[in-house]
Amino acid sequence: MAEILVLYYSRHGATARLARAVATGVEKSGATARVRTVPPVTTNAGETLPAVPTQGPPYASPRDLEETDGLVLGSPTRFGNMAAALKHFLDGTSGLWTSGALVDRPFGLFTSTSTMHGGQETTLLTMALPLIHQGMVWVGVPYTVPELGTTTGGGGPYGASHVSGTDGGRGITRDERRIAEALGERVARLASRLAADRPQ
Repeated sequence: MAEILVLYYSRHGATARLARAVATGVEKSGATARVRTVPPVTTNAGETLPAVPTQGPPYASPRDLEETDGLVLGSPTRFGNMAAALKHFLDGTSGLWTSGALVDRPFGLFTSTSTMHGGQETTLLTMALPLIHQGMVWVGVPYTVPELGTTTGGGGPYGASHVSGTDGGRGITRDERRIAEALGERVARLASRLAADRPQ
């Protein structure tokens, strides 16, 4: 049975809601979802950051990437790019790149923005770059998922997404949820096939 790492950063909860939908899709496929987050980072001198999460998933380590068969990575959009906290985590995975530990493992992507045109596609595209360098295989959302044609919120071929509203309180729409679940299912299915072909 494949195990998929659902790894995300969420400041106000919108991306975390999408992560739960992705994890549901992973588990619908019969795989196991390992849900993890990353700690915040700050440029404010003297600001104290929590050592461990007080609630929700634990913080990830590079070992979580190494031990799982695939990855679905999520971040809120920050000026058309992933959040610094997630980029900081990925920058610490050069040891996995050196060893080739993630080669041929599938990955999918998800993001959230406060507005409809808040940089979702550029965020998904730039999130893919470090994973492509790791030798991973990008899994998008095909148009055979009917909700791609009906969504009036987030979701597209590059990955799942959510429009949270300017106050961050807008819930995930049915279409956004289904696209996120479909992404989780597809990554898990492909991970199972690729894991079976990997040398032991």
